[in-house]
Amino acid sequence: MQVYVAENYTDMSRKAANILSAQVILKPDTVMGLATGSSPVGTYQQLIEWYKKGDLDFAQVRTVNLDEYAGLAPDHSQSYRRFMQENFFDHINIPRENTHVPNGLAPDLEAECRRYNQVIQSLGGIDIQLLGMGHNGHIGFNEPGQAFELETHVVDLTDNTIEANARFFASRDEVPRHAITMGIKSIMQAQRIVMVVSGADKADIVRAAFAGPVVPQVPASILQMHPNFILVGDKDALSKLR
Repeated sequence: MQVYVAENYTDMSRKAANILSAQVILKPDTVMGLATGSSPVGTYQQLIEWYKKGDLDFAQVRTVNLDEYAGLAPDHSQSYRRFMQENFFDHINIPRENTHVPNGLAPDLEAECRRYNQVIQSLGGIDIQLLGMGHNGHIGFNEPGQAFELETHVVDLTDNTIEANARFFASRDEVPRHAITMGIKSIMQAQRIVMVVSGADKADIVRAAFAGPVVPQVPASILQMHPNFILVGDKDALSKLR
């Protein structure tokens, strides 16, 4: 495990973007696994800035996203497809057909999970996976206690996750109860993994995940076992990691 200590969120985002941009330059048709949420937004903004300066070309890049809410259309204001379009894809020269997000409207969610696994395989696997981490150590929608050997699967969102996401919807009742997510096995099969974490409120879970035992109760702890895992965090988030 490599650890990069950043001064703040902006510095963290730039360090992570440096790693991702180097991957794209070295392998123009790289397969990038992408995440949503507030943690990676700064990384996307930095990549967009470098693209606009002419430093990066995404024309051959292929992407696969970690997850999507079940029941939300791609153009729904809270869908992860729309998040990726607004925060990244719409600002770079990546063809839409090269970007993959699970279909939350699939009539058969289990079949959609199988299809998504096949998409990843057809691309030759993920070269570099970008991750954030929840306060309970979840990555994607892989909540504490889930088996490490799962690939893409349907999850029942926990009450804590529903409550945390309720602020993005008109009411708690509108928050989806299910999601499609890459499993831990899918994530661990990536050639390289980069996680971004920031803020003092993440310090305890960073310590538990990366200085404690590898247990399903802390899903991110399995990343200790990955041969090419990079943790990029600001000083506050890494303050309890020794």
